[in-house]
Amino acid sequence: MTTIREGSLEAPTRHPIDWRNPTFYDEAALNAELERVFDICHGCRRCVSLCQAFPTLFDLVDESETLEVDGVDKADYVKVVDHCYLCDLCYMTKCPYVPPHEWNVDFPHLMLRAKAVKYRKGETKGRDKLLTSTDLVGSLAGIPVVNGLVNATLNSGAGRALMESVLKVDKTARLPEYHSSTLRMRHHHLVGRKAQGEPAAPTTGKVALFATCYGNYNEPGVSDDLIAVFEHNGIPVTLAEKERCCGMPKLELGDLDAVDKARQANIPVLKALVDAGWDIVAPVPSCVLMFKQELPLMFPDDADVQAVKAHMYDPFEYLMLRHKHGKLNTAFERPLGKVIYQASCHQRVQNIGQKTREALALVPDTTVEIIERCSGHDGTYAVKQEFHAASMKIVRPVANRVKQANADHFGSDCPMAGAHIAHALGEDGRQQHPMTLLRLAYGL
Repeated sequence: MTTIREGSLEAPTRHPIDWRNPTFYDEAALNAELERVFDICHGCRRCVSLCQAFPTLFDLVDESETLEVDGVDKADYVKVVDHCYLCDLCYMTKCPYVPPHEWNVDFPHLMLRAKAVKYRKGETKGRDKLLTSTDLVGSLAGIPVVNGLVNATLNSGAGRALMESVLKVDKTARLPEYHSSTLRMRHHHLVGRKAQGEPAAPTTGKVALFATCYGNYNEPGVSDDLIAVFEHNGIPVTLAEKERCCGMPKLELGDLDAVDKARQANIPVLKALVDAGWDIVAPVPSCVLMFKQELPLMFPDDADVQAVKAHMYDPFEYLMLRHKHGKLNTAFERPLGKVIYQASCHQRVQNIGQKTREALALVPDTTVEIIERCSGHDGTYAVKQEFHAASMKIVRPVANRVKQANADHFGSDCPMAGAHIAHALGEDGRQQHPMTLLRLAYGL
């Protein structure tokens, strides 16, 4: 059974990912399981509005000669697989047949298996390998001389047209700029910090910030705000001596060996911090989920992975656990007015409840509206030429909700999702991360 810690909600049982078993990559066995699960999904159709994977499946069935899954060409299964970006919402919020139900449906992890088979067969595009090599791209784009050229290309019509022609990156998609002054450079003095925290069960009262690739290279300001808010609450913050990408982009690609390499680089460093009394937070929900769920399911017998899982927290989850024990500073200096924000999929599936909403609602004269619907971004899905239109279709209802709310502030727990929503509204840069809003409320 899934272990439920204080402050979290009951979660369904989930089986480990048996990715090291040779049968995991048996294509005939995979296709048989895809057909079995697709047939269940076809008979249910509850998830049709979640993403483009399910409409794609149902269209394939409805257009087949038999009007059943057995009439769908197995070569077309990949069309469904490619539209799944492992948001996990079908498993966590919709599907009635997840374990321990006898039908044992885990749609996202079946899609993961299919992606892994596709990757092992050498059918993954070079563009996708490049886009998910976040450490490499970020480190190169962050070089001062290169940085200006990269950002100029990203903001140039001619540059974007070239990227679309060569890499099939949609020229109308929003792409994040890169900072030469990275988060880890700005706060290098925090590496190796010695500090004493004030425990409040289950927190130790001091945190190590896993900066993440996106938080380090693309939007370091969000982590600047996180550090300011946590320090204002008497929670010392340190940075790991070194870190690599959490592995989520490679997981979504099906490159499980690369995920393992990321584990080998990150887990020893993070485990040493845990042993020294530090809890761990990260500004991007996908990275938190990677350490909370995916790595523990890929490496269920790795005690160090499980130890890191036990001390990995969403930032707002951490703050609200402190508040539960009277350790949150609630002396806010300014109201926020009306706030509307999108709760990212990878935060929702952590089963921690609406901690961001609860934290922002503590600010006087502030109302908070939450949107629990996918933004359709997923890191790379929204920028790929063949998927961009689907991504914009998925985000449209979210953007409409934001527009109708006419709020003082809008954003998302996921910095990428927030930017995608702003782009859909034609208001690039207007989004504000909830941690930024909390800093504003404190007057920091």
